Amino acid sequence: MRNGLAKIVALVVGLLLLSVPLAAHHGASAFDSTKRVTMKGTVVEWFWANPHCILRFDVSNDKGDVEHWVAEGSNPADMVNGGWAKLSLKPGDQVSITLMPVKNGRPIGRIVEVVLPNGQKLGSGFGTLPLARQVKPNRKVIPSREKALGRASLPA
Repeated sequence: MRNGLAKIVALVVGLLLLSVPLAAHHGASAFDSTKRVTMKGTVVEWFWANPHCILRFDVSNDKGDVEHWVAEGSNPADMVNGGWAKLSLKPGDQVSITLMPVKNGRPIGRIVEVVLPNGQKLGSGFGTLPLARQVKPNRKVIPSREKALGRASLPA
């Protein structure tokens, strides 16, 4: 009995120790949430994968030098809810990117918005409501249908 209890305690402690890095991963303390930087750039790579989508792009600075930037998006499921797709961006696309920069000044940030070459705006995906659930002007909500689907009614 005593030996079994010791094994259970050791297992629980081990699992707790392993879970600490997972909680740290989801922090946003590296980003300066009070700042937004908008720039025009050229897409180098759009990496569509868990746990975060990654946008690599190049920007010419005031001196004409090319800066290589990396911006983090949310996971693909959240990005889809915001209108993104695996093929939303392709190398060579000229886009406008608004991001939340990191605090240390390196060319890294978290995507806030991307404006595609056709003018379409895509948000970050972080906590974005699915497109079907976003309130749209002049949208009629049928309470009985929403209730039948197990959802709260949206305002009209």
